[in-house]
Amino acid sequence: MESASVLRYLEGKTILVTGGTGFLGMVFLEKILRVQPDVKKIYLLLRSSDTKSATKRMNNEIIGKELFRVLKEKRGADFDSFISKKIVALPGDVTSENLGVKELTQREQMYKEIEIIFNCAATTNFDERYDIALDVNAFGVLHVMNFAKKCLRLEMFLHVSTAYVCGERGGLLLEDSSSMDEMIKKMTKFDFEAVEKKLVKEKLNELKAQGASQEVVTNTMKDFGIERAKVYGWPNTYVFTKAMAEIFLGRVKDNLPHVVIRPTVVTSTYKEPFPGWIQGFRTIDSVIASYYKGNLPCLLVDPMLVFDMIPVDMVVNSIITSMAVNANKSSSIIYHVGTSLRNPVKFCDIHSIIFKYCTENPWIKKDGTIVKAGKLTMFKTMASFQMYMRIRYMIPLQL
Repeated sequence: MESASVLRYLEGKTILVTGGTGFLGMVFLEKILRVQPDVKKIYLLLRSSDTKSATKRMNNEIIGKELFRVLKEKRGADFDSFISKKIVALPGDVTSENLGVKELTQREQMYKEIEIIFNCAATTNFDERYDIALDVNAFGVLHVMNFAKKCLRLEMFLHVSTAYVCGERGGLLLEDSSSMDEMIKKMTKFDFEAVEKKLVKEKLNELKAQGASQEVVTNTMKDFGIERAKVYGWPNTYVFTKAMAEIFLGRVKDNLPHVVIRPTVVTSTYKEPFPGWIQGFRTIDSVIASYYKGNLPCLLVDPMLVFDMIPVDMVVNSIITSMAVNANKSSSIIYHVGTSLRNPVKFCDIHSIIFKYCTENPWIKKDGTIVKAGKLTMFKTMASFQMYMRIRYMIPLQL
């Protein structure tokens, strides 16, 4: 589909965005405002107590970011009035019924206006507290979908999932729900939603009766999430609850035009609005930063393993295009958005690039000391890694 056709589709549209303070949500918002200024309205759902605090949060945590620099330069003195005209900062929460939108008149207006829903609200911590991950990643999707069903002019419901709902399988992974078939079979034997809610409630009540501290509660609920994930065959709480969300969507979507986007590891911008913008430390970034600062001499990874990364602006381009292509179609579509098929990058390649950069642009500490990054030692097996740790650290410490 031609880019001009995609932009024409967005013209005059009213969009609801959840997860707008997240990395992907911000880049999506900036892109829409920059390339299609004739979008009618964007409802931006923000976890806030009222409209005033929602607006403040929008200005501080989204619009005030360096990401919006190009748009600010483009709009000039008109920027603030443009933002206030196009964006409605909406206090609410995906974990609540009606998305936490309290005023009936506001909800009814949204039901009449909204044509596109972009749902990317999520907690992306691999070991998030199980109660929080369930509320946001799984049950939150049900709340957004129930809201969508009331929108009279809805043309597109797009949900952001993750490629890792496919679990730990290798090879070519299809754009379907086959990776979740076993989980679906288990879920159909009982009221899965009620059971998991009950287990969470019982665990929290147990901790309360014990007088557990907040730290103990947090750590226990994190461990409980990993435990429940492994029962169903998933490695961590994040991908488990995202898989759960896709299953819920499949159950309740009815005939709504519905797209699921499954990106791999999302990294900094490639081109738009400018190269290299990123929000915080993400999956691979913490590893790179530790190595850059001289704190990571080795890594347990096969150097020939392909690590699938995709720049965030490419993900957003895929999202916008899939909205335009699939609008008003009753079928469900799943898209994997990654690079490993067309442009695979191995860990050894990543290391070579990082090593070259660190050598040419070394990290300088506050005291002026230059950190010289050495070659990273990579271990293919746990046995070789444990042997290295024993010889390099354990034995000297014992001595």
